Amino acid sequence: MSHPQTYKAYAFTRKDGNLEKVTLQWKDPKENQVVIKVLACGVCHSDAGVKGARFGTLPRVPGHEIIGDIVALGPGEAHFKIGQRVGGGWHGGHCGTCQPCRTGEYQTCENQAINGVTQDGGYAEYATLRTEALVSIPKDMDPVQAAPLLCAGVTTFNSLRAMDVRPGDIVAVQGIGGLGHLALQFSKAMGYRTVALSSSPAKKEMAHHLGATDYIDGSKVDQAQALLDLGGAKVIMVTAPNSEVIQSLMGGLCVGGQLLILALPEEPATVSLVPMITKRLSIIGWPSGHAKDSEDTVNFARLAGVRTMIEEYPLDKAQEAFDHLPKARFRAVLVP
Repeated sequence: MSHPQTYKAYAFTRKDGNLEKVTLQWKDPKENQVVIKVLACGVCHSDAGVKGARFGTLPRVPGHEIIGDIVALGPGEAHFKIGQRVGGGWHGGHCGTCQPCRTGEYQTCENQAINGVTQDGGYAEYATLRTEALVSIPKDMDPVQAAPLLCAGVTTFNSLRAMDVRPGDIVAVQGIGGLGHLALQFSKAMGYRTVALSSSPAKKEMAHHLGATDYIDGSKVDQAQALLDLGGAKVIMVTAPNSEVIQSLMGGLCVGGQLLILALPEEPATVSLVPMITKRLSIIGWPSGHAKDSEDTVNFARLAGVRTMIEEYPLDKAQEAFDHLPKARFRAVLVP
């Protein structure tokens, strides 16, 4: 397919600086690469780590919730086709030879590539992606809706389906935001009694709309005790980075319960070890997923009617979208 000699992108070029408009030279894809024309790219809180040079090196075009159509193939590519709709998430590639890769844990590859972190991402008109990490996207699915599923979506869906929990068990979701609003929908669709945990009554109606069977307002009651009154949570999904709240929730788990950490608070959290022994509790983190996990997420969301709540921005307003992240309801998506 024809392509331009140059294209527009937005990049962080210096630590803690704003996004800058840059012009990039077209590069033909190498073996095991494709170039896509970007149709949508989510703006994620993790992109702040790129801005602060905590992840990867600068300059860098951020963006790891990328949906687009393939416009160029690397030499010898036999699986993917021109015009095919694909995506790229946080997991941008793996070596295939390290110990995690040899056991199929590609998203924990010791040498993994990360879209928008170790290689340029989707805040651009075009993006180069590695084929081992490409996600097939149905063409009848809105790319703006699909983009956040490649990070927020796969993180919540993939982690929850791996937990020791059965239909009818209580799954509590702490935080109703970019991750939490999807976690509520996935939990409900999987058949769990879904409890929303929030710090005020403001999101009660929305939480029930998203699938919550119960709503516990932390400004009125002790959330851990309220969960115990319901029978105890088998899983508490932590989607908002608040160390104080996180450590207070352990007491709300039932015997064998799991505290699932999906948010990254800056402050350390401390927990009492006694109930972990007496109630056989566990704390577990989860690193999103690889390409097949993302495809499973997209397909499940499509079948179950899980929808991301997004605010759409043109690519030229990338900085505005990035600045608005703390107030977004609930994911911001760039559209070139």
